[in-house]
Amino acid sequence: MHLNPKKTGLTLGLLFAAVHVIWSLIVAFGWGQAVIDFVMWAHMVHATHIVGPFDLAASLTVITLSFLIGFVVGAVFSKIWNQLNKS
Repeated sequence: MHLNPKKTGLTLGLLFAAVHVIWSLIVAFGWGQAVIDFVMWAHMVHATHIVGPFDLAASLTVITLSFLIGFVVGAVFSKIWNQLNKS
């Protein structure tokens, strides 16, 4: 099976960005601290994390960076996959 690096990068980039859009919405609705508190409890981690107020610039930055990182990771993964699965 051959993977297209651009399509794989786009898919993973969109997935990474979507996760951060969801996180941004959680923070915007004021649920961020409760979610972090639950995640820390569920992982048996005792560290203090304070979720700040929603910031549109920070939100757009993390969404954009996560898309770019996901795109690069997906493209690199597909190139490695294609090299390992040459016929």
